[in-house]
Amino acid sequence: MSRIGKQPVPVPSGVTVQVAGDTVTVKGGKGTLSMPLRREVKLEVGEKKVVVATTGVGGSRESRAFHGMTRALLSNMVRGVSKGFEKQLEIIGVGWNAQSQGDKVVLNIGFCHPVTIDMPPGVTIESPKPTILVIRGTDKQAVGHIAAVIRSVRPPEPYKGKGIRHVGEYVRRKAGKSFGA
Repeated sequence: MSRIGKQPVPVPSGVTVQVAGDTVTVKGGKGTLSMPLRREVKLEVGEKKVVVATTGVGGSRESRAFHGMTRALLSNMVRGVSKGFEKQLEIIGVGWNAQSQGDKVVLNIGFCHPVTIDMPPGVTIESPKPTILVIRGTDKQAVGHIAAVIRSVRPPEPYKGKGIRHVGEYVRRKAGKSFGA
């Protein structure tokens, strides 16, 4: 059995977990998330915890893999509907900035045209400063994916460090050309 899968998922007050057939639904103060369940695992819902167990269907290797993965996804769902997830990006470059306009963000990052990116449903973006973007949502995968999409528009380059990066991300710098005498 998976070591991660053995651990029960604590369910805080205000969050409900329901299993209907092969779908699990988690409801909380920030929203509702649902996920299909694999046939290799089953959920045992208690009062303040949920335990993921294997059913014995399928190979033992796949069963162990889906056991730990299902527990991790369920834990992320519970955390998402209770606290939510957040990613912060910063823009480094002279004159480069971003503006959030409702459910889209407009990036002015050195191209001859502004780049517009639409947000998926359930994900919000705000720009407290022109060079900082804060992405929030209940679904960890959606928040991380849209942060990666925005970063991929202009990833940080190693010579001057310009580009879009996560707050606190270390970009290894390279030495430029050196002219000797």
